Amino acid sequence: MKPILLDTSTIVASLDRSERFHKACVDSIAEIAGPLVTCEAVIAECCYLLRNLQGATDAVLQNVEARVFQIPLSLQDMAGPVRRILRKYDDSDIELADACLIHLAGELNTGEILTLDSDFEHYRWGRKSRFKLLVNRHA
Repeated sequence: MKPILLDTSTIVASLDRSERFHKACVDSIAEIAGPLVTCEAVIAECCYLLRNLQGATDAVLQNVEARVFQIPLSLQDMAGPVRRILRKYDDSDIELADACLIHLAGELNTGEILTLDSDFEHYRWGRKSRFKLLVNRHA
């Protein structure tokens, strides 16, 4: 099964019922058959953004521990390519987590991503491949 990339915005919205796209994110995650793949930077962002929502940080880490959220590469293993991606998109204020996900897309040969971040409409993985954003924001 092809892995699906998982971004911070989808995790946060799926755990925080007050988020505008909470239901869309929960539904989108439920529809995924393949493994959910992310990176350490996404997990760190989630834990920071959800720090005031009781039980949310624990839920994120439980999903990592249970391998629901899989982390196939450590930042140490992909630091060089991620630095190149950060330089490539330097003019767009790209975040570390986004650069890591772009790199993972190339490594895993998939541009399917659960995200609410419209920046992924502009980012490219591989040479010129577009990302396919899987969260239905119009549901």
